[in-house]
Amino acid sequence: MPKSAPGYAGAARNSYGRFVPDNGCVLEMTREMFEELVAEALDRIPPELTRLMDNVAVFVEDEPPADDPELLGLYEGTPLTERGEWYAGVLPDRITIYRGPTLRMCESREDVVAETEITVVHEIAHHFGIDDARLHSLGYG
Repeated sequence: MPKSAPGYAGAARNSYGRFVPDNGCVLEMTREMFEELVAEALDRIPPELTRLMDNVAVFVEDEPPADDPELLGLYEGTPLTERGEWYAGVLPDRITIYRGPTLRMCESREDVVAETEITVVHEIAHHFGIDDARLHSLGYG
């Protein structure tokens, strides 16, 4: 997949396939402030969905793996739709939200709030077994 597109000077394609501008700098935000935004995004998930979440933990890391530097979030685990009787005694699924790429692609705090919410919803949807194609069609891609 190409990393840039005509009309997006300095743009890159993020891990969800959307073109995002390189704003030429990194937006300043402490890790604590970013963690609070992730917590607020989690709080906005409807309670009827959070009650269904099972054996999953959410983390904030500064940077993604070096082989995917634009990755905003990552779900690692076994989606609820794939669990069966064999699923017992396993470590929690892991959702990681990456601060660095989010701050590099956003121009304002409001952009960070919006992108963080989209990323959190995207990764939680993977926990529920929703794939990227469906998420793109719902606007969370």
